[in-house]
Amino acid sequence: MGSNRHLGRIIAIQTIYEYDVRSQAKDPLATMDGIMMKNLVPYNTNVKDRPFIRELVEGVEQHMEEIDKILTPLAPERPIKELSAIDRAILQLATFEVLWRKDQVPAKVAINEAVELAKTFGGDNSSKFINGVLGAVWRKYIMEENEGSDTKEGGDPEKDDDKSSGEGADRGSSDLPEGA
Repeated sequence: MGSNRHLGRIIAIQTIYEYDVRSQAKDPLATMDGIMMKNLVPYNTNVKDRPFIRELVEGVEQHMEEIDKILTPLAPERPIKELSAIDRAILQLATFEVLWRKDQVPAKVAINEAVELAKTFGGDNSSKFINGVLGAVWRKYIMEENEGSDTKEGGDPEKDDDKSSGEGADRGSSDLPEGA
């Protein structure tokens, strides 16, 4: 299932990226759902978990403004709107997973996936930049939230190699993470 989830994240990143580029070009036909459906076509036989992809794409779309507000102060030298569209899409997806899907995926898994996607699709320094920003998201929203708790999710994802760590508490899909 891991490779299917990886493929799902690739399709989600492609969708978010294309929507971003087409929206900036003022394409009136650009819809996240339409782009996602188009991007799924080449993978019809390989994609087994379409609800996973839909959850990622819809979650990023629903929380995009909140996600961008969270990311903005964490990398002031590289404003979110000035990042390459692919780096922005990877950060938006990973931030959504870290903060709104933490009951389903450990933060370190979401961060590692984002770094791998950045190595594949981003520029020369994208993976390092994305790792640093997502590490800051983790420290500000996950570590502080779990300070003093016994959960393994409170461990540093850059120092803990156990990718199957415990799950964090459920965060309602419409709640902005604390501190944002």
